[in-house]
Amino acid sequence: MSTRNVRQALYQPGYLRSAWPWRAVLYLMSSAPVGLLALLGIVVFALVGGVLTIVVIGLVVLAALGLAGVPVGAVERRRLRLVDNSPARNPHRTPDEPGLLAWARVRYQERTTWYELAYTVLFAFGLWMADALALLGALGAPLGMMATPILLALDGGGQAQVLKYWTVTSYPEASAWSLGGAMLLPVALYCLGVFAGLRAAFAHLLLVGPEGELREELGEVARSRARLVHAFEAERRRIERDLHDGAQQRLVALTMTLGLARLDAPPGPLADQLAKAHDEAGKVLAELRELIHGIHPQVLADRGLEAALGDAADRSPVPVLVNASGLGRLPEPVEKAAYFVVCEALANVAKHSGAAQAEVGAEVRDGSLFVSVVDDGAGGALLLPGGSGGGSGGGLGGSGLTGLSDRVAALDGTLWLSSPPGGPTILGVEIPCEPIEVFG
Repeated sequence: MSTRNVRQALYQPGYLRSAWPWRAVLYLMSSAPVGLLALLGIVVFALVGGVLTIVVIGLVVLAALGLAGVPVGAVERRRLRLVDNSPARNPHRTPDEPGLLAWARVRYQERTTWYELAYTVLFAFGLWMADALALLGALGAPLGMMATPILLALDGGGQAQVLKYWTVTSYPEASAWSLGGAMLLPVALYCLGVFAGLRAAFAHLLLVGPEGELREELGEVARSRARLVHAFEAERRRIERDLHDGAQQRLVALTMTLGLARLDAPPGPLADQLAKAHDEAGKVLAELRELIHGIHPQVLADRGLEAALGDAADRSPVPVLVNASGLGRLPEPVEKAAYFVVCEALANVAKHSGAAQAEVGAEVRDGSLFVSVVDDGAGGALLLPGGSGGGSGGGLGGSGLTGLSDRVAALDGTLWLSSPPGGPTILGVEIPCEPIEVFG
C-alpha cells in the first residue's frame, strides 16, 4: 500500500530514507512567508479600519476582512500537498450565478469562510512562529553540532563554540561533537515529522473539515451506485438481445418443425407425441417472449412510460385503472425504474393481496415523477431491508420491491409503502427528472 501522508510514513521502516522528512521540513519552512503575508494583510486591514471613522466605510472594511481568510485557505490547502499526497478538497460551493456579488454572498453564508478567517488569525499571530521555532529547535542543535569541525577550521584551529555553551579546542573533540550531531539528526527528523503531521491535521480540520471528506465519500458512493445501475441496464439489454436473436429464433424454428411433422404424421401414438411436443414448445416460446418483454419491454423504449403502464395494466390478472397522461418522454433510467416498480407491484397485488381492483397513477410535478400503485386488498404488506418482504397477506410489499427501492435510490428517488391491516395498500415513488420530449 502506498504511503499517503507523513503521518503514515512515520510508521514505515524506511521513513528516514524517503523524501517525507524533507517534505515535512519544507512544509514548516514555507509556513513563515505565508504567515508573514497573512499578518501583514490583517495589520493593513486593522489600520485602515482604525483610520477610517465613517461607519459605511468601516463596514466595508469589516466585510472585506471577513473574506481575508479565503486566499490564505486556498494557499494552505495547496501547501498541504507537501505532507499529504491526497489533494485537499476545496469545501467552498460554486455560486449559482456569475459575478462578484453572487460569489461574496455565497462565501459569507458558508461556515468554511469563517473557519478560514479563524485559521488565518491563528496562523498570522502564532502558528507560523511555532513552525519556525520547531524547525529551529529540532534542526539547530544537530546541525550546529555537525558543523563543529568546520567552525574550528574557520577559527584557525584555535577554538569553536558548540551551541554557545561548550568550547572545543581540538579536532578529535570536534569530530566527536559532529558524530553526536549526526546521531541526533534522525531523532530530530522524526520529531519534525510528528509536528508537521499534527500541524497539517489541524490545518485540514479547519480548512477542509470532516464534513468535506464525508461529502466527497458520499458523492463517490452515489457515482459508484449510478455506474452499477448503468452497468446493470447494459447487461439487461445484452441478455435481451441474445435471447431475442438466439434462443427465441431457435424455438420458433423448432415449433414450426414440430408443427409440420405433426401434420405429416399418420394418426397414432407418434402423432399424439408430436402434438404434445408441439404444444409444449409453443408454451416455452410464449414464456420466453414474456421473459424478454420483462427484461426490456419494447413498448417502453418505443412509446414511453405512459404507454408502457397501460400495457402492464392490460397484462395484469387484476383489473387496473391507469391515470397517467401528458408524461412525455422522460430520461431512460427514470422510465425503466418507474415501469419495473409498477410491474413488480402489480405482480404482488395479483399474488398476495386478494384485491378486486388496483389503480396506477403517474404525473410529473415540480421536476419529479410521482408514481403510485393502490389496491383494495387485505393490507398488512411490509417493505423490509435485506431482501425480505411482506408475508402472504401483504399486498404490494415483497423482496422484489426491496431491490427496486435501491434502484430508485440510485436515481436520488424515494420509495415508500403504506399498508394498514384491512387496506388499502399504497406504494409511492418519487424520482427527480425533467421531461426530454412532449408528445403533441
